[in-house]
Amino acid sequence: MSNTPHELAEEFPNDVEKMQKLKQANAHFAKLFDEYHEVNGKIHRAETDIEPMSDEHQTALRKRRMALKDEIATLLRNA
Repeated sequence: MSNTPHELAEEFPNDVEKMQKLKQANAHFAKLFDEYHEVNGKIHRAETDIEPMSDEHQTALRKRRMALKDEIATLLRNA
C-alpha cells in the first residue's frame, strides 16, 4: 500500500474485493475509481510541496475528491 493518504482501500477497507469486481464489471465505477486516484494524488503532491498549487485549487480538488468518494460509496452500497 502506498503512503498517500485517503486511498480508497483505506477509506473502504471492507469493500476492497467488491471494488475490484466493480472496476471490471462497471465502466462508470472504473472511471470514478481512476479519477478519484488521480485527484487524490494531485492533492497529496500539493500538500507535500512536490507540485505546489493555490489554496483555491486545492480546495476545489478536495471538494471533487469528496464528491467522487460519495458516489463511489453509493455504488458500493448498491452493489
